Amino acid sequence: MDENAIVVKSLSKNFRLYHERNRYIKAALLRGRRAKYEEFLALNDVSFEVAHGATLGIIGSNGSGKTTMLKCLTGIYTPDKGNIKIDGKLAALLELGAGFHPELTGSENIYLNGAILGMSKRDVLAKFDSIVEFAGLERFINTPVKNFSSGMVVRLGFSIAAHVEPKILLIDEILSVGDQDFQRKSSEKIEEFRREGRTIVVVSHSLGLVQQLCKEVIWLEKGQIKQIGNATDVISAYTGGSYAQHTEKDDESRERWGTGDARINSLELLTPDGSQTQRIESDSAVKIRCEMTAHARLESPILRVSITKLNGDVVWATSTQRGTNTIRVLDGPATATLDIPKLGLLEGTYYLSASVSDPTGTTDFDHCQNWVRFNVHKTNLFDEGVLSVASTWSLERHHR
Repeated sequence: MDENAIVVKSLSKNFRLYHERNRYIKAALLRGRRAKYEEFLALNDVSFEVAHGATLGIIGSNGSGKTTMLKCLTGIYTPDKGNIKIDGKLAALLELGAGFHPELTGSENIYLNGAILGMSKRDVLAKFDSIVEFAGLERFINTPVKNFSSGMVVRLGFSIAAHVEPKILLIDEILSVGDQDFQRKSSEKIEEFRREGRTIVVVSHSLGLVQQLCKEVIWLEKGQIKQIGNATDVISAYTGGSYAQHTEKDDESRERWGTGDARINSLELLTPDGSQTQRIESDSAVKIRCEMTAHARLESPILRVSITKLNGDVVWATSTQRGTNTIRVLDGPATATLDIPKLGLLEGTYYLSASVSDPTGTTDFDHCQNWVRFNVHKTNLFDEGVLSVASTWSLERHHR
């Protein structure tokens, strides 16, 4: 296997922009020439490499050549100059639902679209139930696609493409479509691909998402690479500094990062009477209070808190996505309080962290890691481990 999953060398793609059109052969004969056009270089001498297991972001303004690049990588477009080398099975999430036949049912379109994406009938059969379940279309899968909503088509298209199990995945803006649940589920799937070591190329106008997913970013401008390098540096240059590195670290191992669209002003661990504390008894009740400010109107943000051990292992975490606690809009200052009737930790030292993110949970507006360090005094003297679990013993004697 080659070291790189994708190698692009001196790639150029040219299009013709016609300023007039010969609608009929007669018109062409009368003019005695072809219709006037100008050459448009969508890509001009572009070269880069993507290592196996890497996640690369491509950013740039509309018309900069981002989608053209992905279509060249997939083979939809043939380059005019240069060459592309792909090492591994490739799948592209470009136009979800493209290739669906409106008169066929969702079930029939799974087989059709799966075949287009290179899946055998046996592969589709083995993954059919999983595809339907992931798309959430169990009730509608035997309904003609023409009766599907646009969201249902997008979910089905993503689910099919995600189950191709490619070694290389190309993504073009699909994480910004669909409803909140779909965005979160698709983001989780992308994170799963990353953990599995798949190679991913992401094209997106969501700079926060690109910064969250990618270590390296290419900035395309007028078909050429303007800058390539570390994600934070490239995005900062692209935006004129508005996405500069927001990571802070102090002497107490507290770290902070995020886009800055919201800020956590304070994070406190409180006793039931509201007093701030850094030492609690095992099994005692506590409150976690978070004061924050949104610097822009944020739709459906997620507030998440977590408790970790000193080595970073997560002991427990929760968010405002649970139950009826969803935040619909965050605009300006706000205070959130989490009541915990029984913390249930055994003796030890722990960290409390909090973050405010977008609805998908992939872009952190503000993330305060290891923000509060606290100690738990053990009341269950004979229990061991991390968690205090309520339990009782019973003994039944058997006489011989």
